Amino acid sequence: MGTTAKIAASVIGVIFVLSVFASFLIPWDPDAINLDAIRQPPSMTHPLGTDNKGRDILSRALAGGRISIGISVFAAIISMLAGLSVGLVSGYYGGAADTVLMALVDLILAFPSLILAIGISVLLPPGMYTVVIAIASVGWVSFARLVRGHVLSLKEAPYVEAAKAIGCGDIRILIVHILPQCIPLAFVMAGMKLGGYILTEAALGFLGLGVQPPTATWGSMISANRAFINSSPWMVLPPGALIAVTALCFNLIGDSLRDGFDAARDKLRYF
Repeated sequence: MGTTAKIAASVIGVIFVLSVFASFLIPWDPDAINLDAIRQPPSMTHPLGTDNKGRDILSRALAGGRISIGISVFAAIISMLAGLSVGLVSGYYGGAADTVLMALVDLILAFPSLILAIGISVLLPPGMYTVVIAIASVGWVSFARLVRGHVLSLKEAPYVEAAKAIGCGDIRILIVHILPQCIPLAFVMAGMKLGGYILTEAALGFLGLGVQPPTATWGSMISANRAFINSSPWMVLPPGALIAVTALCFNLIGDSLRDGFDAARDKLRYF
């Protein structure tokens, strides 16, 4: 991992730690309404100011980070597991299974991912699990297509042919011989996708399709305070900056993982 990726990982780590321990570090309840402190600018008491209900922006931004990052990571894990399963079955068995599964993948990829995630969110009750389902329902197809292509090359490898020759069953070959070769590729894809998942979660929260008020998320904070962006910019800029920084850092980490994976693969191919 390069220096830039290490810095990005450190930034993500700091944001995550501050979000997790926000209740111990900041005395303000993120959901507590204080009518005596409405729309106060940044000060020693409230470092990032307050919103139109007198709630501390810093505490809400950190509490929202815990939810926004958690949803994105959880959705990435589900997408990776689903994509691995579909890609393994489709690539290894081929035939009708491959045709049906890849037709489903192509169908989902034919729609813009954000529009499809919004459509799924509209059909389900708003909440944290709905956002996870919406993002994972769209995200798994990229994993499936990538893993399938890798499996198509792996199943012709000499060690797989040797495993078949000594009587290993398909399940054992998939789990013991092929799956370990696909997991690093799936993690690289997850790292590359997390930045987009952060943006998708923020978009759903902005549209009111994510976690519902008064619980804070970065997207819902921007949505609730967007009317005051000219008169009270401190109400919008912190969550917007956190979204941009977090998505950028995840993209940098994903790019570094991809470069490392490509270098390792080229080295193995050389030897």
